[in-house]
Amino acid sequence: MLLGWASFSAALPVQAASPIAVAGSSAARPTIVLVHGAFADSSSWTAVAQRLSAHGYPVVSVANPLRGVQADAAYTASLVRSIAGPVVLVGHSYGGMVIARAAQDEAQVRALVFVAALAPEAGETVAGLAGKFPGSTLGTALADPVTLPDGAQELYIRQDKYWQQFAADVAEPQAAAMAVAQRPVALAALNEPAGAAAWQRLPSFFVYGTADRNLPPAVLRYMAERAHGREIREIPGASHALMASHAQQVAELIEVAARAGAPAQP
Repeated sequence: MLLGWASFSAALPVQAASPIAVAGSSAARPTIVLVHGAFADSSSWTAVAQRLSAHGYPVVSVANPLRGVQADAAYTASLVRSIAGPVVLVGHSYGGMVIARAAQDEAQVRALVFVAALAPEAGETVAGLAGKFPGSTLGTALADPVTLPDGAQELYIRQDKYWQQFAADVAEPQAAAMAVAQRPVALAALNEPAGAAAWQRLPSFFVYGTADRNLPPAVLRYMAERAHGREIREIPGASHALMASHAQQVAELIEVAARAGAPAQP
């Protein structure tokens, strides 16, 4: 006989007794926390996560709310705090805004990886950085904003534009599935100033493609160089969705960052 909802709720713990134990975790390997950006979801990391897991890395993928930089960073930081041991934070696109802030006060974060991602200084916005250099065609690919009951608005990429705009080097059937599964970003999030940036104190690694149509490669290169990236990889012809189209190269860089962030062995 199934428990009633009240009985089930009463059986839930009020507070977790211990941090999350991630499958395959060990003191020698940091947990890799993957943070997707706008117009994607956690499944966009599947190919990267599979490779990392096969090499023995514990992996967690955050369901990024995409509501606002500070709120999303706080959400991600709360998940980081629930993980036992060191962490490497990886952000894609807008997710870079999130990890740059989320790691600021979290001592267990040992390295950051920016995958076609924004690495802001305090006060910078998504809209400001995306428009700093010419080349983005995102504006013409967006559907009309969706107005929510509270008056806020959120944005999607039109499904018929998604493949060429977001994932041109991904097979069309996969890109079509990504278009359906995309999560919208709150319009207000694109104009919310970033807070303190953890890349100023943590080793940071960057990978992006030369055919990115969402974020101009020039601005991705500018931010990577400004941050004195420990390693910067530019993938010729890669789209904005390089975590799907070039999963092996992305996973390899994450492993480089993980080794840099691993605890010292006695």
